[in-house]
Amino acid sequence: LPTLQFLWLILQHVLPKGLQRVRDYGFLHGNAKRLRVRIQAILLHQFNWNMPKLVATFTAKAIRICPCCQHEMKCVGITRTT
Repeated sequence: LPTLQFLWLILQHVLPKGLQRVRDYGFLHGNAKRLRVRIQAILLHQFNWNMPKLVATFTAKAIRICPCCQHEMKCVGITRTT
């Protein structure tokens, strides 16, 4: 691509001063998954659609076993070596 055309393509994605991207706020925010699920559940209930059952998910802790005594090991700190 010629330089000017490349710059034009990049600058099309830059917002004017004073404007904010909408998806950074509210239920469109990246960390708002729970809120989006609640909104979907409310809307599904309001329109009387068959709502799939919501199952609480959790992440299991990684358990490390000591090769000598066969007991669970716990992390007490992390060191960084260079």
